[in-house]
Amino acid sequence: MSALLTIADLLSLEKYTLTRQDFRQQVMRLKKNRQVNLGEHIRLLFENQMTVRYQIQEMLRIEKIFEAAEIQEELDTYNPMIPTGLNLKATMMIEYNEVEDRKEALSKLIGVERSIYIRVGGHEKVYPICNEDLKRETEDKTSSVHFMRFEFTQAMVDEFCNDAKVSMGVEHDYYPQSIVLDQLTQDKLKQDFN
Repeated sequence: MSALLTIADLLSLEKYTLTRQDFRQQVMRLKKNRQVNLGEHIRLLFENQMTVRYQIQEMLRIEKIFEAAEIQEELDTYNPMIPTGLNLKATMMIEYNEVEDRKEALSKLIGVERSIYIRVGGHEKVYPICNEDLKRETEDKTSSVHFMRFEFTQAMVDEFCNDAKVSMGVEHDYYPQSIVLDQLTQDKLKQDFN
């Protein structure tokens, strides 16, 4: 389980600028083994304390934020993406290279985020709680980015950490998918439960 970030966990803009390149490379390596592709067009990035800290540091840098109250606002915005023991949290991205293809897909994929599941061993499928920050779809289309939280029982977590088969999929009429999580990714995600 990762602790939530505080102002004390963040670097000043000046210090972050000096270490940014190394930190960015470290985070990119970490993200590589925390991503799951569900078919060609849906990717889930499972967040943790380091990925969230990187996102906050980047926002502070881009927006040139240095006031404590504004930094706290960023922490309040992004801390909910850090796993808290019995859950995994992910950013889901719908990715199409061509604008017209993406536009058409987003109109057909309404509700896709709620159709994604994780199944640990023989347990029931776990569907995510989605977009707790704001609504990300209209009657006409869904967003290309969604935030999701998968809540597990302790028994599911125990089996996940003891290398039970973990499958993931999409149960959406327009985009059905099913995969088995590879061992390397499962090993990385286990850390989110400790």
